Amino acid sequence: MGNSINPHLERAEKSGVCQLNDMGISQFPPQLLKLTKNLRTLDISKNKLTLIPPSIGSFLQLKSLTINHNRLGTIPNEIEDLKKLETLSLTNNNITCFPSSLARLTSLRKLLLSGNKLKAFPTQVCQLKNLDFLDLSQNMIACVPDDVGQLQAEELNLNQNQISSLSDSLAECPRLKVLRVEENCLPATAFTKKIFEESRISTLAVDGNLFEMKQINLQPGYDKVIS
Repeated sequence: MGNSINPHLERAEKSGVCQLNDMGISQFPPQLLKLTKNLRTLDISKNKLTLIPPSIGSFLQLKSLTINHNRLGTIPNEIEDLKKLETLSLTNNNITCFPSSLARLTSLRKLLLSGNKLKAFPTQVCQLKNLDFLDLSQNMIACVPDDVGQLQAEELNLNQNQISSLSDSLAECPRLKVLRVEENCLPATAFTKKIFEESRISTLAVDGNLFEMKQINLQPGYDKVIS
């Protein structure tokens, strides 16, 4: 692997962008540590990584980190040191939970966590003040907790989970405009009058749940949401 990634590292040293996709990498390349001062974008998708080392916190200039389609189970606490990180994409891994330090990614705007093994809504994300887009689709989340009312995102994707209940606190999300909950286990009654009438949601995607659309059309306040 060492020789095969060297050309990529040389280019990255000049451009600040490193892409190491589909290269059979099973360990985080230690050679990358030479780029901690200037690397802005790192993509190590479609490899065999099982962990991210604590040294990830050394990449202080990193704005975009993509490690999709690997075998990650956890995320190190040192992720909190990436104060300039705006996009974090960890889709299609084996992640079951996140450290509390995730909440300290103060510049994060896009967080993509689809296709993992999350059983609970990661409430740490509700403390991300600059978050615009959150994708938690294709996990095993069972409910949306009351903490969600602090979520700053404009779009929340919860498609293809196991959600059977929603918190009325969704109505308190200050910027939430798009809510996607397709292919879950929701009854029509999960969508309360408060969610419809007091939220900022203008796009609601609900196909593939435990009701027909005509049932949700009859829910009090539904006419306030443009779906």
